[in-house]
Amino acid sequence: MDKTIDYVAMGKRIRTARKRKGISQEKLGELCSVSTAHIGHIERGTRIPSVDILFRIATELNVTVDSLLLDSCKTYDSIFKGISAQLDGKDGDKVKVFLSTVKALADKIDEL
Repeated sequence: MDKTIDYVAMGKRIRTARKRKGISQEKLGELCSVSTAHIGHIERGTRIPSVDILFRIATELNVTVDSLLLDSCKTYDSIFKGISAQLDGKDGDKVKVFLSTVKALADKIDEL
């Protein structure tokens, strides 16, 4: 595994997540208490965000920090964390139905 961070690729993932959420660089900067220019530099990979800023960006974009750092969510752990974040605060009974459905699909995965 490559032990270096590709900051240009990370910036592209931040840009993609920001656009998916439908917010501007200016708005993301406001939400994260940094300048629009700083967000632009991070998205271009010309500045390295601090851990604090990266966490703020991930939080505001409703993504995990690892999904921004890694090339993609290739690990199941990342996927499960993302699902867990989406289910957080949802109706408990509906979450149980969802999880039962996922389990039923997993049980039949070889037949799909």
